[in-house]
Amino acid sequence: MSLPNDDTAQPVIQDLKDFDSRSGSAAERLFFNHRLWVLALCLLATLVLGWQALGIQLAASFEKTIPAHHPYIVNFLENREKLGAGGNAIRMAVAAREGTIFDKQYLETLRQINDELFLMPGVDRPFLKSLWTSNTRWVAVTEEGLDGDTVMSDKYDGSPESMAEVRANVERSGEIGQLVAADFKSSIIYVPLLDKDPRTGQSLDYGELGRKLEELRAKYQNERISIHTIGFAKVMGDLIEGVRQVGLFFALALVICAGVLYAYTRCVRSTFIVVACSLVAVVWQLGLLQLLGFALDPYSVLVPFLVFAIGMSHGAQKMNGILQDVGRGTHQLVAARYTFRRLFVAGLTALLCDAVGFAVLALIDIRVIQELAANASIGVAVLVFTNLVLLPVLLSYVGVSPKAAERSLKQEQAGELKGTWAFLAQFTQRKPALIAVAASAVLLVVSVMLSLRIQVGDLDAGAPELRAESRYNRDNAFVVQNYAASTDILTVMITSPDDQCTRYATLSKVDELAWRLQQLPGVEGTQSMAGLAKLAMVGFNEGNFKWYELIANDKALGGVQAIAPRELLNKACSFLSLHVFLKDHKAQTLDGVVGEVERFIAEQPKTEVRYMLAAGSAGVEAATNQVVRKAMREMLLWVYGAVIVLCWLTFRSWRATVVAVLPLVLTSMLCEALMVLLGMGVKVATLPVIALGVGIGVDYALYVLAVMLQRLKLGDTVDQAYQRALQFTGRVVMLTGLTLALAVGTWFFSPIKFQADMGILLAFMFLWNMVGALVLLPALARWLLAPQRRETAPLAQPAAGPA
Repeated sequence: MSLPNDDTAQPVIQDLKDFDSRSGSAAERLFFNHRLWVLALCLLATLVLGWQALGIQLAASFEKTIPAHHPYIVNFLENREKLGAGGNAIRMAVAAREGTIFDKQYLETLRQINDELFLMPGVDRPFLKSLWTSNTRWVAVTEEGLDGDTVMSDKYDGSPESMAEVRANVERSGEIGQLVAADFKSSIIYVPLLDKDPRTGQSLDYGELGRKLEELRAKYQNERISIHTIGFAKVMGDLIEGVRQVGLFFALALVICAGVLYAYTRCVRSTFIVVACSLVAVVWQLGLLQLLGFALDPYSVLVPFLVFAIGMSHGAQKMNGILQDVGRGTHQLVAARYTFRRLFVAGLTALLCDAVGFAVLALIDIRVIQELAANASIGVAVLVFTNLVLLPVLLSYVGVSPKAAERSLKQEQAGELKGTWAFLAQFTQRKPALIAVAASAVLLVVSVMLSLRIQVGDLDAGAPELRAESRYNRDNAFVVQNYAASTDILTVMITSPDDQCTRYATLSKVDELAWRLQQLPGVEGTQSMAGLAKLAMVGFNEGNFKWYELIANDKALGGVQAIAPRELLNKACSFLSLHVFLKDHKAQTLDGVVGEVERFIAEQPKTEVRYMLAAGSAGVEAATNQVVRKAMREMLLWVYGAVIVLCWLTFRSWRATVVAVLPLVLTSMLCEALMVLLGMGVKVATLPVIALGVGIGVDYALYVLAVMLQRLKLGDTVDQAYQRALQFTGRVVMLTGLTLALAVGTWFFSPIKFQADMGILLAFMFLWNMVGALVLLPALARWLLAPQRRETAPLAQPAAGPA
């Protein structure tokens, strides 16, 4: 790391004639001896990438949110055509505000909605199901055996007689509690979706689909009819709609960051330049994403916020260095070059730590997180140029306010520390250091105990990505309250040779698995070909439930295929589905069901019949939870391993590395404890926060330690070294922590709950990392670091803070 140089290395130069433009590193000479070319190229890049950024799209994909290489998902995707939509479907409940569904006007409205949904792009039409579709049938036992037809017969004309027939058909269809509410006040249209739009071959546009569903609601919902829509696609549509509102939070973050920076420097021109360079970084990032074929989704849309906030905090350090040098009387161009010399390597190291926090996310086998990692890495790469090069070059032209420079120098040269700084300076003394270390140890033990209770997966009903009072979660509550069939479905897939899926040997095992699953507390019911075959045996025997059993007769069982719905088996009779309806999609429920199925599969001998997990919304969730659980600890090991290596390469001291990393460990454990207290589970939305908090948070320690180690090398005591670090970097470290925390804290007001959760956790981690660098770090240094003999001249006044 490039540490502060002494006065002989960076003398005060007021006249450019006295400055050797050939001095400095090759990078410094390249950028500052050709400043106009640098600005021209940056302007050209901003115009080109800004034009590209205008085309960036908001999108969401079902396949991007699932771990595509997990065995469950591989099985699901291989058999997707046989399953229909599997885990991706919409359920639209059409409710009568007064009376029942057995009303001519209600049924006509239902038919019109059904037809419009059928024609929507991306609908898997053969599997669409409602009272009006041909795959909704009734079955009855007659003197001649089983009889059946569609629920809405061809004879329906809206007359009282035909309405009575519809009611009778519904009652014997077995759809009460699934397609029809038990109180007969609403019915569901089940709309399975393809992940590709057949018209374009592109991923289904959930934003457009969500808008069409809302248009449908607005068209048909009135004083007689209410509409309630749920499903993954609707969640994504609502998220995309919520994302369109985040521009307000970006503007709020910009105002807050600019306000904090100006309050610190009292320099309008340099504050404007720092804000402008941070915005340029965002423009370049968005433009590069568009050029590389990326799109923003509800998970990665907040990355530009982070890039802007990090750019503001890094820019503050460059501006602070130039303010100090100009305050000493140095020419603004020379001051910019001095700041570049002091902080380029340090800033590059800090940004590498930020990049590590983002890059480890690529280890998680979920494409939406991998794209988030790629987006963020592009943003960090852009910051290396816009904030480490463009910013000092611009300031070399624009300069800073003389009054602001004078004020900055006075603050830095203040002799005795007062107030907050005097309080912080005590933590290198024996008693305060012991108190800080002991308190941190207690906090660590308590947070570790709490973190053991952290759960993987969703902990709330409905869609936890959205707020509890959102329209979607109100719709979900309506469906859960009025329908017995859960919206959380896990599907076990069974394959066999052609025309052998209904053999007794196969169905008896399916029936055994269904029975075992029904004994679990989180299972509300099951649906399978085995269950249908048992009901058929009752029908074949005059409705006598003594016959509710599978008979060991393959021909009799094969005859049931004619009345079986397509969601239970395929046409070739080589594939069966066992649908498991769950009480919720909490991790505990999913783990219990998946564990029981895996035990059952392990018990089966190797035959041509194969049992596989898992499809359905709950099956996808179970696979995702397993990937997140595995990645959580691996990710922390990788990010801490990388940070430890970078710290050691920077300081070449294991003691300094321990001093830098231990505060980060405390913050990570406190973050997990906070998640437990706030009822947050570890999932796709919250998992990145842990890595980002570590990667970005280490910046504080890097720059406090940089000054302390330099002073210790010159012979200062630990007390003296930390006091100098507070004078040089303390104010800027605190400014950085507050800026980052306030910027991400604005996310709390997002209509998207997981964005609000991310904002809370990141703000907490940034603040605690700042506290750790200013309190725990000096306390640890009191015991682990020691002064060395004085080797060179006294330390000059360096520019402060993390770059």
